[in-house]
Amino acid sequence: MTVEAKPVRTSWRPSPLMVRIVFGALLVVAIMGLVYIGLAGIWVLVLVLGGLALWEFGGLSAHMGYRAPAWLLYPLGLYFAFSGTLLKAIDLQLVLSIALVAGLGAFLYLPGQREGLGRWALGLAGAIYIGLPMNYYLLLYTSAPAHGRAWVIFTVLTAAVSDVAALLVGGAFGRTPFFAAISPKKTVEGAIAGVVFCVPAVLLGAITGLGIPLGHAVVIGLLIGASAELGDLVESQMKRVAGVKDSSGLIPGHGGMLDRMDSVLFPPIVVFVYATVFHLLT
Repeated sequence: MTVEAKPVRTSWRPSPLMVRIVFGALLVVAIMGLVYIGLAGIWVLVLVLGGLALWEFGGLSAHMGYRAPAWLLYPLGLYFAFSGTLLKAIDLQLVLSIALVAGLGAFLYLPGQREGLGRWALGLAGAIYIGLPMNYYLLLYTSAPAHGRAWVIFTVLTAAVSDVAALLVGGAFGRTPFFAAISPKKTVEGAIAGVVFCVPAVLLGAITGLGIPLGHAVVIGLLIGASAELGDLVESQMKRVAGVKDSSGLIPGHGGMLDRMDSVLFPPIVVFVYATVFHLLT
């Protein structure tokens, strides 16, 4: 008499792609919800997202060989983030002078004097890298009384369009490597798509919420696409230098906050400068 073996039941587990989609959607909903609250919601976003990104940069800098000191990284990052709005009364030159004299001077007395200059440099670099883009998002919002929310939303969404277009087109049609030494999976075809598909995204914004001429919308779309891809490559280079795959494991299926923010850090700078030069912020 033979006894049939009972099938072993295995617990259901969501696929990595499903986890990525779910957490990505939740993150977008949370961000858009806070943006729609108004300026207070954007302050929360700057503090939370910027703070997490600074924390991850601190970890990356340690893998690069010189851990950015928290006592320099966080205060400077906070100042740069609000330097054009809440903290604009505090002189930038004064802050940088304190960071130079007091920051470098402190390493004469702290352990690890040999690494002092490298740690100071990465602390300053991290604060600028993450803090200044947050400042420009706030400037976009506050400098355009009638359309500030739309400027912030379409800048973020267009950068996201660049990411998705580059991923999908590059995965389906990509054949030519693009900066293979930094990011082996990127292709020229994907990079071109990541720039081109930003144009209709900003054109939609021009029609529905930005209130700008269509010609300017085309240029802004191209600028966002190019700067988003540059930001992606810069963060990939940082991770390669640090010898890590992700900036952290903070977001399931996505890696770290910096892995999600890399492409949205540079666009607000080029958008604000362009829109200011051509008087588009209304």
